[in-house]
Formats: sequence, C-alpha cells, structure tokens
Amino acid sequence: MKPKPVIVSGAFDDIRSRDLRFLEEAAKLGELTVLLWADGVIQQRTGKAPKFPLAERVYFLKAVRHVRRVIALDETASPDSLPKDIAADIWADVETTANAEREKIALDRKISRRIFKTDELKGFPKLPPMPSSPGKKKVVVTGCYDWFHSGHVRFCEEVSGHGDLYVIVGHDANIRLLKGEGHPLIPEDERRYVVSSIRFVKEALVSSGDGWLDADPEIKRLKPDIYAVNEDGDKGGKREYCEKNGLEYLVLKRTPAPGLPKRSSTDLRGF
Repeated sequence: MKPKPVIVSGAFDDIRSRDLRFLEEAAKLGELTVLLWADGVIQQRTGKAPKFPLAERVYFLKAVRHVRRVIALDETASPDSLPKDIAADIWADVETTANAEREKIALDRKISRRIFKTDELKGFPKLPPMPSSPGKKKVVVTGCYDWFHSGHVRFCEEVSGHGDLYVIVGHDANIRLLKGEGHPLIPEDERRYVVSSIRFVKEALVSSGDGWLDADPEIKRLKPDIYAVNEDGDKGGKREYCEKNGLEYLVLKRTPAPGLPKRSSTDLRGF
C-alpha cells in the first residue's frame, strides 16, 4: 500500500531534539514533506531574523532520516497557509503551532489533522540502524556533538562516503572530565538520539570508556575498518591507537557544505 502523503509546516530554525521527535512521529503517519518558512516570514512572525538562513535549514532537514522532501515556501506564503499544488492526506502539527486558520484550510481541502501533544514527544527512543550496503567498510567517529549543527551534518555526510558510519558520542561524565564543568549542555541520550536522526549515520551509540579514547570498548565491539576525525579531533592519541589496532586513520578538513557558513558548537553555546 502506498504511504499516505503527510505534511508539516514550520520554521525549523535551530533544529533540536524536540523538532526531530516531532518529525519522527509525523513520519510514522506516512511519507513526510516539510513545508519550510522563508526567512522573511520568520522575521515577520517572530520579530527577529532566523538564527540559521533558509539554505542551511533546508540542508539540515534534507539530512533527517524521517523527511522525504523539503519544500521551501516563498516570502509571500503565510506560515499558516497551504499552497494549492501541495497534496496531502494528513497535516501534522504540535499544540503550539496548531490554530484555527490551519484547521479551516484542512477542513476545506479534506485533509485530516493530527495534533501531537507535548507528552507524546517525550523521551529519546533508540532508532533502528539505517540499512547497510553489502561489502561496505565500517567507519567510526567519536565526539561530543553537544550542539548539533550543519557542520556536523556535513562531516557525517563526508565520512559516510567511506563506509557505514557509526557515531559514538561521549558519555556525560567523560565530557565533563575533558571539557570541564558546564559540559555537556545536552545529556548523552539526547545527543545520541539527535545524531542517530541523520540519514548518513547508520547507528549512534554512547561511549562507555574514559579519556580521549572513551570509545575503545565500542570500537572493539564494532570492529571498524576506519576511524575518522576532523582536524580539530586529531589529538588524544587517536592516531597511535589506530596504528596499534590496525585501523585506517582518516583526517578530514573541517569545511561546511557548499554555500553554507562555518559552524562551531562552542560559538553556538557561547562557552
């Protein structure tokens, strides 16, 4: 049976776990299309410019495993309207964005409404691994991923070109050990969930070791072919670890996706 077309409409500026949980649940209803608000519409609606420009928001959303397609609305489109050329069986929403105008449009177009309550979007479930390709190598990356952004998406995209990508996020206590009090900003289960929501990632796990090589137990279990890092992560004895354990060590330059700004979790966090 062909999946039902499902739509959601929103700004999706500064995408966090709550947005990904909503997209995950909406995608369970059918084939999900995101109608993405233009920068000027966000400015008009909220009184301030979006934190991330339209091109960056499109890039991030297209990388989310739950999303089938992204349609960027033009500057004249109301955030509560629905373009006439968009066909849908279900319009999914959250309590905070559902309103009478959307209800009326859905009723006129004979589109079912599904409003998700806050309680329905709690928790960070373990997502099933993405499908593997026969004969592909296993690649592992490690890190904090404390404020996930388009730079992380790009890194995952590039690394996944070398094989099935496993991301091991550092557990909370070890992140504090390495970076100091106040870190991490986001708990380990939430960080694992956010990373696993990206289609380039086969599976995300939480480390169980300590120090710069806190992912050693997971690496020994996964038995990857390649350990990949970006230039900033080329430290902590990782190169020597790979030489000792017979892993290919891959260092990638930290470059954003074409046309997008360079992002840093430190800059976004402010510390």
